[in-house]
Amino acid sequence: MLPLLNRLFSGKISMVALSGGVAAYARGDKPTGRRLLAIASSAAPNDVALHDRASWVASQAGDYRMALDLLTSALQTKPDTIDLELRAAMMQCALGDEPGAAQRCEQAIARSSDDPGPLMPLLSKLRLPGPPALETLAAIHNWLRPRTYVEIGVETGVSLALATPGTRVIGIDPTPLVSRALPPGTTIYAETSDAFFARHDVRGLLGGLPVELAYIDGMHLFEFVLRDFINLERLCTADSTILMDDCYPLERRSAQRERKTGFWTGDVWRAVGVLKKYRPDLKIHTIAAAPTGLCVVRGLDPASRVLADNYDAIVKEFLALDFSVIEADTAAFVNAFPNDWERIKEILR
Repeated sequence: MLPLLNRLFSGKISMVALSGGVAAYARGDKPTGRRLLAIASSAAPNDVALHDRASWVASQAGDYRMALDLLTSALQTKPDTIDLELRAAMMQCALGDEPGAAQRCEQAIARSSDDPGPLMPLLSKLRLPGPPALETLAAIHNWLRPRTYVEIGVETGVSLALATPGTRVIGIDPTPLVSRALPPGTTIYAETSDAFFARHDVRGLLGGLPVELAYIDGMHLFEFVLRDFINLERLCTADSTILMDDCYPLERRSAQRERKTGFWTGDVWRAVGVLKKYRPDLKIHTIAAAPTGLCVVRGLDPASRVLADNYDAIVKEFLALDFSVIEADTAAFVNAFPNDWERIKEILR
């Protein structure tokens, strides 16, 4: 009977203290609010819902330190809870501890047996700071002003819409979901990229011009990316640029061939390894931009047959690679490049 009474009494104290804390924060009295939430936490140390509510109240009042302390207490009772870990990491960011937040995300991801997806967008912003890849893609369009642009993997058309006025644009996607207005001169082909390149005279579609800028963001399997690169390069010139998305993975599960996570790069990283090994003549830089990097390939040679002639052997070789080959030093493997527009312009010249 006594333990039950103690729990009831503690529960009453915690609720009264929580209510008082909420009222104190509402009137701008942070010291009192902090003190009352601490009393509520101490009275009910294992009540995750109370800590959850109290941390939200503190964070809304800008008391990020108190919010982090409360979330840390909740995680002691319910460890490895992705939602709590995410909010704790966000509080660390609010406190200016971005390295600590990134480390928290990585450790939580490593421990979790569930989909770490909710943590990945924050981790990508912390590990790949600066403008997001889509913004960089827009800047590349504006800087290069290509006469022609080919995009593989249109989806909703967000990136396709970045083409500058006057550019002849081809979008390729077997199931496009475009509902937005696209630039004049844009044509979407609802077919796979393999079928598109096999069936069409691409230069004819582009008015006899070469492909000056291309963006590969289709299947997240490296052999598809490699075939897309081969097909595009033969239509380019030495001054053209091919961009590849999803080349900078942040952890093992989201970089696997089979999609088991919401946040997913697939094994596109292998394509970078292929180009580095078999095409050392290329200039390869992966801009460290969230969410998954943007690889810039220049110095193209439309006459090269190295990749096409050795395709099957190359695919077999790189499928045998384990993620551990990139895990030790991802930046070195993908030829990571600073997400700094002034420096990016230099590799586009």
